[in-house]
Amino acid sequence: MSVPPEGELELAGRITTASNATFFARIGETPVVYKPIRGEKPLWDFPDGCLAHREVAAHLVSDALGWNVVPLTWLGEGPLGEGMVQLWQDLDPEQDAVDLVAADAVPDEGWRVVFEGEDGDDRPVALIHEDSVALRRMAVFDVIANNADRKGGHVLAMADGHRFGVDHGLTFHAEHKLRTVLWGWIGEPLSADELAGVDRIVTGLFEGDLAARLAPLLTAAEIDAFAERCERLRASGVFPQPEGHMPAAPWPLF
Repeated sequence: MSVPPEGELELAGRITTASNATFFARIGETPVVYKPIRGEKPLWDFPDGCLAHREVAAHLVSDALGWNVVPLTWLGEGPLGEGMVQLWQDLDPEQDAVDLVAADAVPDEGWRVVFEGEDGDDRPVALIHEDSVALRRMAVFDVIANNADRKGGHVLAMADGHRFGVDHGLTFHAEHKLRTVLWGWIGEPLSADELAGVDRIVTGLFEGDLAARLAPLLTAAEIDAFAERCERLRASGVFPQPEGHMPAAPWPLF
């Protein structure tokens, strides 16, 4: 589905694991996630705008990249007022794109180690993620969107191998805020496909209508910083490493 379904949004239940008011709902027969703006609890360091606007902006950028990283997301009306509405995704419970495993149980192929540490029982463990095209694309998206909250639980593993990223309320800050579990490719060159995706964003910002579409959702300073991140990544051509004094990974990790 490439356009929002038509009809009245009806609540079906609350998703209690979310930190902000989040509901499972339906528009006709289409299941969706609904996050009303009035139920948001923004962080002190994200004072501008609202989380719903950032989530919609994340989908616009995903769409411009052409990689379908973020499910269809839009601003819609519901019983609790305007909010973010996103197509519900049925993930595959048998797959984990990001995992925490015993340090001696890291697969030999197909995975990247982010870091090693100890669990609550002092046992050596490793945070790992897939070494896949889908996750590399998500990592590129996180860099340019300045995602401050890419937890393992925000990566949805689909049965067909696709991976969706969700929960993008903490994105597009004008200051560096990147916190992610997808650090497995630090310093490695971006592929031709990944560079082409960043090029599409730059073209959309400076020659297309992407900046105009983002303008109602983000501040001018945030859009400028977004453009600068894209140009910087395109110029370097490699996955960046953590910078600054803030933690490089969100907490909790999942």
